[in-house]
Amino acid sequence: MVSTPEAPVALITGSSRGIGRVLAGKLAAQGANVVINYKNNEDLAEEALAEVRAAGGDGITVRADIEQPEDIDALFAAVGDRYGRLDYFVASAAASAFKPISQLKLHHLDRNWAMNVRSFVLGAQRAVELMPQTGGRIVVVTSYGSLRAFPTYASLGAAKAANESYVKFMATEFGPRNITVNAVNGGLIDTDSLEFFYGVPGMAPMESVLEKVPLGRAGTADDMASAVQFLLSPAAGYITGQVLTVDGGLTVVAPPFWVDTTGDLHDAVFGVTTDR
Repeated sequence: MVSTPEAPVALITGSSRGIGRVLAGKLAAQGANVVINYKNNEDLAEEALAEVRAAGGDGITVRADIEQPEDIDALFAAVGDRYGRLDYFVASAAASAFKPISQLKLHHLDRNWAMNVRSFVLGAQRAVELMPQTGGRIVVVTSYGSLRAFPTYASLGAAKAANESYVKFMATEFGPRNITVNAVNGGLIDTDSLEFFYGVPGMAPMESVLEKVPLGRAGTADDMASAVQFLLSPAAGYITGQVLTVDGGLTVVAPPFWVDTTGDLHDAVFGVTTDR
């Protein structure tokens, strides 16, 4: 499919890498015009845009630090100047300090709020102003730290929980304009961020967590992007104010874990092992 002036216009924050970049390619394959947002790495953003065009879409790159309100204004102004409207807004960019609560400093708290929560609210405000009378879609990417507590994730987890709360309020306020607002909550997703988190000194080995996941593996950026793509699609037109969890079942399990059982009980789920 080739992008046309009538094709949907999508803005994805943090889309020069990770989930946002994969999603950009998926939307491009449907012919969308994709606005690639980045903070520092222009080369990565241009590579992402080249992938968008190769997939059949088109778009632009816009540098904007979404921690800065004036940059958010400039980002959406660029969308308006180029396309005159916006159909999809996906808040994918995130960053935080992974520390125990007792070690969080004032600048950690302030940056966490600006980067992860304030940027989403301000972005949603600007997005709604650009969405046509026929409606639009807003999706924010969150994570299972909004649902479960685990080491060093308090700052980002609390921010993601705040975003999911905002989703409900936005859904009720923007619904009359036919704008849906949802979240996609990821578990252990195999991106650079996952490697960074499990590289925190003293962190438990990733393998010790993966073995607890019912599906037995980390998720992929494609898993997450596919879920976002669904919520942007006409098939999800009557879904709003919801959190779609993409975690392989991680947030439905609790100790004692099946992987920690032994004997016939263990074999009932994992099959008979040869080392017994």
